[in-house]
Amino acid sequence: MTGSRRRELIKLGEFVGQHVRGPYADQIRGTIARWRDPRAKALRLRRQAQRRTRLWAATGVTTGGGAAVLQTAVESPGAAPGVLIGATAIAGFMAVTAGLKSRRLHKEPLPEPIRVPAPLPARGSQAREPMRRLEEAEDTLHELLSQLARGALVPADSVEQARRTGAEAAAALRATAAQLHAVERARDHAPPSDRAALSNGVRRLRTHLDEGIDGYCRLVAAAGHALAASTQTGGRAELVDATDHLAGLAHALRDLS
Repeated sequence: MTGSRRRELIKLGEFVGQHVRGPYADQIRGTIARWRDPRAKALRLRRQAQRRTRLWAATGVTTGGGAAVLQTAVESPGAAPGVLIGATAIAGFMAVTAGLKSRRLHKEPLPEPIRVPAPLPARGSQAREPMRRLEEAEDTLHELLSQLARGALVPADSVEQARRTGAEAAAALRATAAQLHAVERARDHAPPSDRAALSNGVRRLRTHLDEGIDGYCRLVAAAGHALAASTQTGGRAELVDATDHLAGLAHALRDLS
């Protein structure tokens, strides 16, 4: 597939994703994000280089073997067709070139994968707005931690702990949002006598969700302060403290879920 054709398909997918609603739109956006992922692109280039190396090597072996067979089959030495010898030399050169490129690509570090947006709860659900906030906060935290890691501005273990804790907290928050949505559906189908209790459950879960999102955003703010004041010890300590705080929050939300 040519580059221009690929760009046209990506633009078409983005247009459809902007105008289609519901789970199909989430699937389209997820597919586009995975295709444009720099890490996935680097892995595709590695596989292509490996395939080219094997193809040219096999071509060189085939043409070289054919030349050798003809050389021994004829009566007078040196009568093997020059085209096979030339093809063998070309294939060998291309195999070496492709092999060097494959080696270079495999030695280069892989880019960090981009985040694929998670589907939001249904419209009208009280879980949708908190999950939209979480999605934006995750994108911001991912970028902040990537810059902190690239510049070695804070200890690597602090950045990795922040990344792990953020992922755990986000997973627990999404589990809580799924619970909230399920209780909402139960409330909508329950008899009138049970709806008040279920509505109270929805409000409690929404409160837990809002508190969890606020805690997640505190880690985002701490990472931002650390990046802005990367040469100051206070910024690094703030990131570590916020990471420890969010770790406790993640455990609490996991227990709740």
